[in-house]
Amino acid sequence: MSHTDPALSRDVSASETPLRTTFRIKLNGQTASIGTVGQAFRFITSLNAIEWMEFRALHEEALRSLQHAADNAMLTVQATNALRTLFVRAKLL
Repeated sequence: MSHTDPALSRDVSASETPLRTTFRIKLNGQTASIGTVGQAFRFITSLNAIEWMEFRALHEEALRSLQHAADNAMLTVQATNALRTLFVRAKLL
């Protein structure tokens, strides 16, 4: 996982910027709804880095996209697409 400024991570995780869709993900028998940049950022950073190892490049792209979308809501389309690609490849959708 890429190294990020802890203050930037807090800002991204608190972002209420809506994504272009709400993802409903089943993980360990629980369903999570992810509809904002902050929710998505918290979800993909809360799992162990080893769990994302197979999808490292997609994971890092999704993180970057979410960071940019937290700063500029016009970039939520790219962030949504990066998340969709990551979730589909990881078989979470």
